[in-house]
Amino acid sequence: MISCIVIEDQMPARKILQRYIGDVNELDLKGSFSNALDAMEYLRNHQIDLIFLDIHLPKLSGIDFLTILNKKPFVIITTAFPDYALQGYELEVVDYLLKPFSFERFLKAVVKVERLTKNTSTSAESKIPESILIKEGYDFIKLKFDDITYIQADGDYSHIFCKNKKHHVSYSLKYWKDKLPVNQFIQIHRSYIVNLQLVEKTSSNYIEINQAKIPLGRVYKKKFKEAFSNR
Repeated sequence: MISCIVIEDQMPARKILQRYIGDVNELDLKGSFSNALDAMEYLRNHQIDLIFLDIHLPKLSGIDFLTILNKKPFVIITTAFPDYALQGYELEVVDYLLKPFSFERFLKAVVKVERLTKNTSTSAESKIPESILIKEGYDFIKLKFDDITYIQADGDYSHIFCKNKKHHVSYSLKYWKDKLPVNQFIQIHRSYIVNLQLVEKTSSNYIEINQAKIPLGRVYKKKFKEAFSNR
């Protein structure tokens, strides 16, 4: 099965796509969104294989959405405007459907995705991401994992301390435990996750990283010591 979402602000076009998707057994529709920001919020916590994406969207255009998307699924552009075809292919979209398109044309695009899924599923699973997209206020910011020194929990929020900057975002520490590379980041306290590669010094009760002293919790101590000595 190919999991997919639709990002389309026009209800008639969205209903057509939903109907087409429902007629293809290999497609599993996970969500339908009228704007790219809501879709991006969904993608923060869900992994999908394919996006059917309109270009002209409120708040954030489809092209801008693609340029800032951290981990790109396969993308099929659906639009009434042919002017963006070249730009879309430069962003490595699978296909470009010009509205109004038939079910047969829609199916041809889906078949392309099926072939790519079979050919790239193994390599895609083994590829380790190097960055993550975060939302801070109204801005979307791309952070490289290597630039994050540590993360401090603040209730349902968290502070991200980078080498030269600090970010305050509405992500819990559990979110970071699920998203950060386990070979690079480790929890050392109920309120702290650190970049193991950047730890400068450790003692019995704290560690030093980027000129900051962070408490080392008793229940995390053994696992941290083992990871630190083997890095």
